[in-house]
Amino acid sequence: MAAIELRGVTKRYERGGLLRGRSVTALHDLDLTVRDGEIFGFLGPNGAGKSTTIDLLLGYATPTAGTVTVLGEDVTAENTTARERIGVLPDGYGPLGERTGREHVEFAIEAKGADDDPDELIERVGMRGPDAYPVAQYSKGMAQRLMLAVALAGEPDLLVLDEPSTGLDPNGARTMRRIVREENARGATVFFSSHIMEQVEAVCDRVAILDGGELVTVDTIDALRASAGGTATVTLELESVPDETVRYVRGLEGVSGVKTDGTSVTVACDDAAKAPAIAAFHESPATVSDVETSETSLEELFESYTRGVAQ
Repeated sequence: MAAIELRGVTKRYERGGLLRGRSVTALHDLDLTVRDGEIFGFLGPNGAGKSTTIDLLLGYATPTAGTVTVLGEDVTAENTTARERIGVLPDGYGPLGERTGREHVEFAIEAKGADDDPDELIERVGMRGPDAYPVAQYSKGMAQRLMLAVALAGEPDLLVLDEPSTGLDPNGARTMRRIVREENARGATVFFSSHIMEQVEAVCDRVAILDGGELVTVDTIDALRASAGGTATVTLELESVPDETVRYVRGLEGVSGVKTDGTSVTVACDDAAKAPAIAAFHESPATVSDVETSETSLEELFESYTRGVAQ
């Protein structure tokens, strides 16, 4: 069963003021499926329609056309129970009031009719101690950790995380990624929307890229690299650099360049050409002491798809 399914979804907003009567299309004919039990990354530049999509998933907005199904239910229905099975860490939440962090977590547990131990949730997100203080005194990172604890209440079947690493220090970001993996191992589906490519690449099974209200692509990161023709880099440290091998590697299919610097050789190539290039130097008279490889980053892939290069 799909955890999330959008079919033919269009969302238009009517403008007011001097532009009354005109509409802006935030999403156009969007088809999207998130499989049950996967960690799904949702990417797009500002204004792409990500927030609108999340509002539709949570039932905060209704589509102008099309259907939105979450956990097997039409979320536009009035009496849907799907919302009770979703944990949400929203982006851009307002002031959280004078309650303490612990009181917020306790309220979330009670609202979901769950039996979680608030101390365990607070401990998981690293908020032991600050949970006793009013949330009004929290930094952005502390509030983000707290809202993650709130989202975890009731062991939700679906976690919707909108910019979850905003305001987090490196330790907080590591904690968030660990929790995402733990929740997924428990069986939860995770819908992970973020501008921070490293976070998405570190945890997601598949990613979707949205641009201008339309879905540009959906696939694994490795498949996106392959279809975008991403360039890998191979750097080898050798006892000496054999000129004949360098010439041979330059002629390999998929190799776009070879640069030498003393006893170091850097090969720019397609992912498929990495192994032949490395093998050529291992089979040469020179001794290879070290090999490092890198792949096209998700940020580079994102840029290529949103600029239309890979379409």
